[in-house]
Amino acid sequence: MDARQLEYFVAIVDNDGFGRAAQKLHIAQPSLSQAVAGLERELGVRLFHRIGRGAVLSDAGKELIGPARQVLRDLRTARSTMDSLKGVQRGRVELVTMPSPGIEPLSTLTRLFTQQHPGVIVGADAAFTPEEVVQKVRDGACELGLVGAPGSVMAPGVDVLPLESQNFVVVGADGAGFPEEDPVPRAALAGARLIASPPGSQMRRIVDEMLAYGEDLEIVAEVAHRTSILPLVLQGVGLAVLPSAWAPLARRAGARVARIDPPSQLHVSLVSRSAPLTPAAQAFLTAARSYAPNDYLEQTT
Repeated sequence: MDARQLEYFVAIVDNDGFGRAAQKLHIAQPSLSQAVAGLERELGVRLFHRIGRGAVLSDAGKELIGPARQVLRDLRTARSTMDSLKGVQRGRVELVTMPSPGIEPLSTLTRLFTQQHPGVIVGADAAFTPEEVVQKVRDGACELGLVGAPGSVMAPGVDVLPLESQNFVVVGADGAGFPEEDPVPRAALAGARLIASPPGSQMRRIVDEMLAYGEDLEIVAEVAHRTSILPLVLQGVGLAVLPSAWAPLARRAGARVARIDPPSQLHVSLVSRSAPLTPAAQAFLTAARSYAPNDYLEQTT
């Protein structure tokens, strides 16, 4: 058994199959299949059940995920530790982020970090709930995670660094029924056409609260991909409720932005593994500790 075989095994798990894993690894699928078959022979167990063109994890495969990730993580730590003897000059930081923190503070944190460590790559995976971020960090799929939540994040197995609180704002195009007030009373949104995220997100929670209090709102689009919301707003489809990190981008694109009264906030934190971090991840965490919260509503460029 070698690290390459374990890397291939984990890639198949993370990419939901041999085909996507081969693309991710930039190797031919037959080569990937042969490597995994060799690993299965060495271990004496089936790691995957082949079903048609697909594959699902066997019980043995499920048991191998954690140890395989640990071995690969330890190898990365060993390499990074050797690199750290001459400073954090190269390597990779693996983090996972929810959509809105993936705009800010991720952009600023990445700029601060890469200015100090230009040879280190920042890899950002995606997640859509705080629980998913925490799980990926705790399992070792990523060392760091950016979480946006309605309150403080508390979870066993991870350390939490609060970064900032972002006010929610209403965003709309001119001529799309945008209120004149700033801040906008929630009652002033009566009759508004809204572009909303699916149930379960904090943005949707605010919309649902307004509906629960009897505000006459019409949801005209339900969008899972946050990157689609602003283009729909700019097309005049409707208004949207977004964290204030979106405000500078929305204004530059020509949208109008206003605060909501009473306010609601998205609390953004950086979570990290409680276990020792690689030097590159530790350097990113150090940069995050010096992060100064932004007032996005005052930014225009």
